[in-house]
Amino acid sequence: MYRLLLSFVIFAAAMIGGCESRTAPAGVANDSAAQADEADKKDEAEEKKTIAEVTENSDRVDGLFTLFRDREDGTVYMAVQPDQLNQEYIYFAHTTNGVVEGGHFRGAYIGNSVFSLKRHYKRLEFVGENTSFYFDPDSPLSRAADANISPAVLAVQEIVAEDEKTGEVLIKLDDVLLKEKLQQVKPTPDPDAKPKDGFTLGTLSESRNKIVAVDNYPKNTALTAEYVYENPAPVVRGEEDITDSRAVSIRVQHTFIAMPDNDYQPRLDDYRVGYFASRVTDLTTRSNTPYRDLIARWHLVKKNPDADVSDPVEPITWWIENTTPIEYRDLIRDAALAWNSAFEKAGFSNAVAVEIQPDDADWDAGDIRYNVLRWTSSPNPPFGGYGPSFINPRTGQIIGADVMLEYSFLTNRLRRQRVLQEISGQQPQAIGHGQHAFCSLGNGMQLSNLFGMQALDAYGAGTELQQQLIHDSMHYLILHEIGHALGLNHNMKATQLLDEPFDALQVAENGLSGSVMDYPALNVAPPDEEQTLFYSTSPGPYDDWVIEYGYSPAVDDADEERERLAEILARSVEPQHAFGNDADDMRNPGKAIDPRVNIYDMSSDGIGYAVKRLEQLDEVLAGLPERHTESWQALHDGFLIMMAEYARSSAVVSRYIGGVYVDRTPPGQVSGSAPFTPVSYADQQRAMRALETHLFGPDALAGSPELFTHLQQRRRGFDFWDKTEDPKLHEWQLAAQKGVLDHLLHPNVLKRITDSRLYGNQYELAAFMDDLTDAVFAADARSDVNSVRQNLQLEYINRLAAMVTGDKKSSYDYPSQSMALYQLDQVRRLLRGKTDGNDETMAHTQHILFVIDTALDTRGA
Repeated sequence: MYRLLLSFVIFAAAMIGGCESRTAPAGVANDSAAQADEADKKDEAEEKKTIAEVTENSDRVDGLFTLFRDREDGTVYMAVQPDQLNQEYIYFAHTTNGVVEGGHFRGAYIGNSVFSLKRHYKRLEFVGENTSFYFDPDSPLSRAADANISPAVLAVQEIVAEDEKTGEVLIKLDDVLLKEKLQQVKPTPDPDAKPKDGFTLGTLSESRNKIVAVDNYPKNTALTAEYVYENPAPVVRGEEDITDSRAVSIRVQHTFIAMPDNDYQPRLDDYRVGYFASRVTDLTTRSNTPYRDLIARWHLVKKNPDADVSDPVEPITWWIENTTPIEYRDLIRDAALAWNSAFEKAGFSNAVAVEIQPDDADWDAGDIRYNVLRWTSSPNPPFGGYGPSFINPRTGQIIGADVMLEYSFLTNRLRRQRVLQEISGQQPQAIGHGQHAFCSLGNGMQLSNLFGMQALDAYGAGTELQQQLIHDSMHYLILHEIGHALGLNHNMKATQLLDEPFDALQVAENGLSGSVMDYPALNVAPPDEEQTLFYSTSPGPYDDWVIEYGYSPAVDDADEERERLAEILARSVEPQHAFGNDADDMRNPGKAIDPRVNIYDMSSDGIGYAVKRLEQLDEVLAGLPERHTESWQALHDGFLIMMAEYARSSAVVSRYIGGVYVDRTPPGQVSGSAPFTPVSYADQQRAMRALETHLFGPDALAGSPELFTHLQQRRRGFDFWDKTEDPKLHEWQLAAQKGVLDHLLHPNVLKRITDSRLYGNQYELAAFMDDLTDAVFAADARSDVNSVRQNLQLEYINRLAAMVTGDKKSSYDYPSQSMALYQLDQVRRLLRGKTDGNDETMAHTQHILFVIDTALDTRGA
């Protein structure tokens, strides 16, 4: 016990001694406390630095928001006055330079919204405001206008200095702009895509981003940021416009704009006219269509309000950029000014003005104070023309706009992959941002024009007609893109206007179509027809009418104004005012339902015009080798252009099968048509016969050995390293046929054929499928089958088999599956007894029977 107690005492003493050894002397403790107090005072002093002290090393740039840029490290500060807090501003972002594969190109508009600046203690918040809803201020519900609607706190910055007398605060702006806080810059990747599927931007750099330009004006503050996306080991390196795919730069200009202070009155959208619109839903009405969408339009005010027609106080002025080739400047100016004829009918003279940017101008085309007709020549052009605008989302007022033009529109430089896409029947979709505002007219017109030149050459036309083609096409492109910049969206129904596009009297009186906002077929006349316009060269009757609705001055009395606009809209039943936008058009397989709303068609007889074009193509194709002896590359390109035109015209014809005409006339307004009217039996049959002859038949898409042996691309370096250079004739021809089969056998089309029987469709599913099978098989059921038809027949049978053997989640309805099963059995019966034919034909026949037997055995048949 004694020993145990002694041990405990020794252990305790040691522990006490150890504790004492860890205790600091009193003097040292006092010194540490003093240092901590001094550090706190230093931090407090730094926190209390004035704005002048923080920015003493900076250049001041005055404007809407005062900016300061540090002369040593480039840091950008923004000063905010007390009266600028809790106020709404317009935010606008556009790409000043980028790469198309990264979802960006010069002039692309990528962001347009409303934001406010709000203070929360020592922080300043950038808050995105929701503009999607309306509450009647007289309704008690307006007191709950913010219920269950989330604002977006996009960015938060610490206040680095404050003027205690004025209340002005200062923040660093770099982090707000350089980290994609205000605007997503890198497009959202496809979650189903694999790394090797295509080029994608890497990860946003932590250290390479920078603000490259600061511009400030009384009503807007603009800063341009360069974003660098890093990928140390890219799987796909992209095209030649990407210098090094490990580090790709995108430049975006962010602009803060003061809310316009004027007497602009918003105008509501209507489904019978085609304006871009800000979507607004009224949450205080009991209507089943609580829409208060606001059309996009410029603020035009008459100088003389009492005059029927008056100049505006401020016209819509366009500046032709000094990069524009001199030889095209007059044409561009004339095309832009042609819109004045439409505005005169709305009460404005000289509404549109055009100036030319001086070579020594002290402003840049990216300055949003100027509306610029811009010109570029890009290695990978995403468009031939592009006409976006940006607005005040609260009212729809257009604040500014540009028209981007690509020199490639006027060249023979083809994007081969783009042409092959056309042949397969797939139309381009929007890249990056702005799906609904996407415009591919220029690219499409380039292909049309190249076909037109081939046709004119084949017909022995002189240079005068060739020059007219260039003139008409460029004139039309400018009209179209400026139409977008005026607020108009596409009208893909406008080409239905004329019965005879080659009738000079009709064309002189009405133009070629109701609107310049369509994607028309090139109107190149066959040898037995008179050449009129290739494209419309002035706004059409629809354009006049829609400008009248959007821009005619309002009357003061609200009830009278509603009645006035209703009277304008009541004229929608007039044939020349037919309208259908991109959502209504049938450009891609299975999309939409009304074949009159389409691209690359022409005339009120879309089938007849397309058949003429298919016949025209046969004539032009026959003489192709003789016309291209100077370059086999030109011959190769010419053939692909012919194939693309074949695919376009065949697609137009195919849309009439299973089509349903749409009439959006409201109740009480007489139009003579029901909202839904199936295409007549006669026209559906006519369309099927045309496809049988020109696309599916044994002699369709024919060419000569002389042509095929000369379809040689010019070799460039080692470009053929991983591919063969021989022409893929069967692949190209089958692609055109598959593009039409994609539509004819699309679940949406087959379901619609069955559904529409209940309201008038006389072309039943059984009759359609019988006709389609005959078109694919009947002509050579008892004879040799050529190699092109072999591909077509197996493609068709494999599709029917897939319809039959598909899983339970198949998109095909039961009638479609039943009919596919029936057609497989019919073909089996047709071919089982076939004994006549060469070895290729018999092998092909056995292959078809094998596919059918396998499919039917799978089903237990």
